[in-house]
Amino acid sequence: MRKATKPVLPEGESALFRDAVRDAIPLEAPPRAPLVANRASPVPVQSLLDDRDALAESAAGFLSWEQSLDTGEEACFLREGLGREVVRKLRRGHWIVQDMVDLHGLNREEARRLLSAFLGACTKRGLRCVRVIHGKGLRSPNREPVLKGKVQHWLARRDEVLAFCQAPQTLGGGGALLVLLKA
Repeated sequence: MRKATKPVLPEGESALFRDAVRDAIPLEAPPRAPLVANRASPVPVQSLLDDRDALAESAAGFLSWEQSLDTGEEACFLREGLGREVVRKLRRGHWIVQDMVDLHGLNREEARRLLSAFLGACTKRGLRCVRVIHGKGLRSPNREPVLKGKVQHWLARRDEVLAFCQAPQTLGGGGALLVLLKA
């Protein structure tokens, strides 16, 4: 911060100024509120909510390896009691994709609600094969997909979902899933 300097007036003007302000009374400084030293630290509400959700999801248990047929990076799920040919048919486009939902840009709770509503509507309409776009996480912190694992977890928990697999590149690749619903 720069220190204020007094203006330098010529000798005649300086005398005129002093004469003009001779009767002026300095203003009192306004009262100031004292600085509070003990301020409560902020509460990380979102972190607490995320921790609570993670604990609730982990308490629900994990999928058995028979249920989750993940091979490397490619997501895949098959409901117990169904043959593996169902996933092969789904991958190869045996069923036509009848509708889709795009979850890009949504937070976890918004995505969960929209996915739930979408699946409910698809079931009512009698749709068999749908596409769920969760994104690849290219604009996420550390370029990690935020919704990808969550969407897979949510889908596997839904009774109307028989199977899902990663969509082919033409339909979104690693950023989308093809989902087979009960007839």
